[in-house]
Amino acid sequence: MSGDLDPTLDLVLEREIAAPRELIYTCWTTPEHLVHWFVPRPHRVTACHLDVRVGGACNTTFEVEGNIMENNGVYLEVIPNEKLVFTDAYTVGWKPAPEPFMTAILTFEDAGPGRTRYRAVARHRNAETARQHEAMGFYDGWGTVVTQLEDYAQGLMKKGA
Repeated sequence: MSGDLDPTLDLVLEREIAAPRELIYTCWTTPEHLVHWFVPRPHRVTACHLDVRVGGACNTTFEVEGNIMENNGVYLEVIPNEKLVFTDAYTVGWKPAPEPFMTAILTFEDAGPGRTRYRAVARHRNAETARQHEAMGFYDGWGTVVTQLEDYAQGLMKKGA
């Protein structure tokens, strides 16, 4: 994957997470889990519909400072416990979205016992959109979300989930 990155279009966040990749994947693909960590607090997810298969819905709605934001898209690639690719360029039924923003490419690799090497790539259609996403706080926001994901997954592990 690293060979096909374009620094003018792609924003990349890499972290090692203290939780097994199967659990991280489950947190990404189960609405009941995703709503707990998917947006930086104090913002919150208000609705989530995931149909985790190629062409299936990847829809989230969240509230940010009183504004409701819908993010509807589809999965382009699903490799359980290894990779998720989804985009807002299309919606269910492969209908083109009027204002696509990005495609997300997530990979999960073993990084030792109970640890995951997590990589998120936000791929944009042009350099201007990538710069806009970076200026919106991509690194801080997505970094906060990964920390929340790790904390949430560790809580599930303590509960024996």
